[in-house]
Amino acid sequence: MSHKTFLLQGRRTGVAKTIATNISRRKNDMETVQKRREREVLGSVPRSYGEIVGYLDTHWHISAKESVLQRMEQLDRECGSVSKQINTIITAGSNGKSLTMHFTARLLQAEGLSVGTFQSPHLLTYNERILLNDGSLIPNKNFTELGNLVIDAVERLKLAANSDEILTMMALLYFKEQKVDVALLEAHDGGMYAPVNMCHAKVAIITRVTPRNTRTTPEELQQAIYETAGVIKKDTRVVAGDQIKAHLQLIEQLTASCGGVWEMPIRKLAVLAYPFEQLHGRCAALAERAAFIYVNTWTTGGSTLLNNSLLVKQKGQRGRPTLEAKRQAKLNPKKTIDQFWKETVSELPARFQMLDKEKPSILLDSASNLDALENLLLGIRLLHYQRPLKGLTLVVGSAHDALHGEEFLKLIRYFFKKTPGQIFVCPPHGETQNLHGNGEDKSWDVESVTNDIKSRKMKAYSFASFSEAFEAAKTSVDEKYGLVVITGSHSIINEYWHHKGIKKLS
Repeated sequence: MSHKTFLLQGRRTGVAKTIATNISRRKNDMETVQKRREREVLGSVPRSYGEIVGYLDTHWHISAKESVLQRMEQLDRECGSVSKQINTIITAGSNGKSLTMHFTARLLQAEGLSVGTFQSPHLLTYNERILLNDGSLIPNKNFTELGNLVIDAVERLKLAANSDEILTMMALLYFKEQKVDVALLEAHDGGMYAPVNMCHAKVAIITRVTPRNTRTTPEELQQAIYETAGVIKKDTRVVAGDQIKAHLQLIEQLTASCGGVWEMPIRKLAVLAYPFEQLHGRCAALAERAAFIYVNTWTTGGSTLLNNSLLVKQKGQRGRPTLEAKRQAKLNPKKTIDQFWKETVSELPARFQMLDKEKPSILLDSASNLDALENLLLGIRLLHYQRPLKGLTLVVGSAHDALHGEEFLKLIRYFFKKTPGQIFVCPPHGETQNLHGNGEDKSWDVESVTNDIKSRKMKAYSFASFSEAFEAAKTSVDEKYGLVVITGSHSIINEYWHHKGIKKLS
């Protein structure tokens, strides 16, 4: 079958899928309207899971960010002041937040603590934002009950609360309900105006602060550091992983002005398995420091002090160990932190996620800014060194102004000089399918991006949709030893899973 014929069939299939999707959505809309009328008649009929999701989908950009904390304080009081009943660690910054929280959670669990994690954005369902311990998503039943509780409170108070604020309160209520020892909260939109900032963090983790998009000025980047440091409060222990000296000096000054406690910044990489040490090693080292501080500052007086603890400082023993102590140490050797890291899973959905069982192999990475993209390209080169690739195609779909610019063109030109391959450019999401709450509503100009790449003497092709680009990419590389990389946004990862017919991540 020719490439042209294959694409034509793909377009016909895409049209059929679009028609079916539209019919299904009209049916769902009619059912939602009917349920709403029933609720109005009966007075207080709880919303279904689907109605909670629909409410969240339509309430993202409805209020000024400067009023977030005021609204959250009102909502918190209405829900029993839950923010004051949970120990929290807040993570802020541009890149690496979800990975750092994942590693921190794993370490705290290894110390015997129950951990809740609130992160963003999601790829397929809102449930992915609220996790417990081993990464278990909040069940639909709990999600629906808490969604009703919080939305009802919002409506009683007549607050112009947005979906981020509602989800934050749902997460805190869920963590209280599950009696977690500590909650890890992500401040994904700066820090100062993030809903999670109503909590007084025991530890604040500051990851790298990088330009948000291609138009970010130096002044805007400095303002972003101020906003990120907004999560620091009196007595908050601050751990930073940024590698730019000026950024660290500013964060240290802001920590002092807030009455926080400044810890030494992270320099080393944790010893993760290849190739993750170079990709995620700093996030893991940052997590190690944060978990160490939390455990040794707030939990050593309780039952957490374990003989096999990776993090707790053990009191020194006077004199030589007894023969029995030596025998027990030999029979039950203590696990080291390096062993822990080598055994720790370093993959998360859409964070350098390799799907080896697909043919050809698929690599998913939601890199949506230049710093994250540079890290992804480094990882691809490391894979290529380990096992030479027979064909490499990047399928890239990005939001407006997130990547496209001179630095983007220089970055991929340098990459393709070292690693042969091509790039397929497409929109980040379909006309009828959009991932809510990720700030990627507007697509980049596919034709303009493709022409700019071609002008730098690189192989580039434009496509009207992800489906067309992906199907063409699969035929462009060797089935056994080739690699198709899907990147540029969270939305394009969402498109991949929908293309595969997956509706929920396990």
